Amino acid sequence: MTDTQGKGFATRAIHAGQEFDPTTGSVIPPVYQTSTFVQEHVGGLRRGYEYTRGTNPTRDVLQELIADLEGGRHGFSFASGLAAEDALLRALLQPGDHVLMGNDVYGGTHRLVNRILVPWGVALSTVEMSDLDAVRAAIRPQTKVLWLETPSNPLMKITDIEAVAALGHEHGLTVVVDNTFASPALQLPLSLGADVVVHSATKYLGGHSDVLGGLLVTAHDDIAEKVGFLQFAAGAVSAPWEVFLTVRGIKTLQVRMERHSDNAQAVARALVGHPAVEKVYYPGLPDHPGHEIAARQMRRFGGMVSFAVRGGADAARRFVESTEIFQLAESLGGVESLVNYPAEMTHASVRGTELEVPDSIVRLSVGIEDEADLVADVEQALAHL
Repeated sequence: MTDTQGKGFATRAIHAGQEFDPTTGSVIPPVYQTSTFVQEHVGGLRRGYEYTRGTNPTRDVLQELIADLEGGRHGFSFASGLAAEDALLRALLQPGDHVLMGNDVYGGTHRLVNRILVPWGVALSTVEMSDLDAVRAAIRPQTKVLWLETPSNPLMKITDIEAVAALGHEHGLTVVVDNTFASPALQLPLSLGADVVVHSATKYLGGHSDVLGGLLVTAHDDIAEKVGFLQFAAGAVSAPWEVFLTVRGIKTLQVRMERHSDNAQAVARALVGHPAVEKVYYPGLPDHPGHEIAARQMRRFGGMVSFAVRGGADAARRFVESTEIFQLAESLGGVESLVNYPAEMTHASVRGTELEVPDSIVRLSVGIEDEADLVADVEQALAHL
């Protein structure tokens, strides 16, 4: 196996956890598309492999790889991002506990807690995570988990991970960061004090809109033990083929995130000052309220851009249905550009809550196509307003 200790991110993304096949010399580790493994005798497992729900060599590659890239000791791969979040929350919480969550998180995360864990007996509240005084005031004696996204979905709010983690630890809380929008290529929450990082691997890590998956990384042995048990006992594991696609995607993560960031910056600049645009949400813009924090804790500003159109819901709908290169679809983070109307798509489940997204907001997942073509597509769609 290539020794990746001390190597750069791109080198580790291509080699960490990935030993060539000792039988054939294949550079790419095989896909172990099997449900079970032959034992030498009763209890005599070959390299610890027994049944794929418990362990699988293909999944081990991805789990070691993401732990390396995020700077943790333990990585876990699940069938979806929400499956990863569910396992983590059940590992950390009991009925009577309280979760404090940012007020601009992925709608599915809020729905998971609000519709599944709250009826189980967990309490949930949300807060403006960029306001440390508000966070401090919202912490209760029953609070166990502080959950944040940065950049957030879809309003691109920036949270100072180091400051919030320090505050959380003052109160004995577990600090969880959803790092989906940034990816480890741009941001490393564990190095800033977070206890756990979660990802929808469906997005930038997979990178090609052809895989569903979730990942979780921690440096804490006790959290890892609980999550590992739930991964095995509840069984929401990722399948070998999906793992293979995710590992393949991560190999180009560094170069993709550079291009995503370049293109998003260009699109954001084209939106600023346009008469049909009321406000642009992109942390790479100097007037973004979280720009300085983002510049400090991120390497680049990423590929996600949101903006508010003048004219409200009708204008927003006209825009998302007028783009040509930007395709109207759920999800984000693929090489192709996507446009989304959060109020009725990704965040429809939080309508009527404090997380409700204004109906004038459009979210762009800026892909890696030619920059000029993407800018021209946005400009022609704005001309329809």
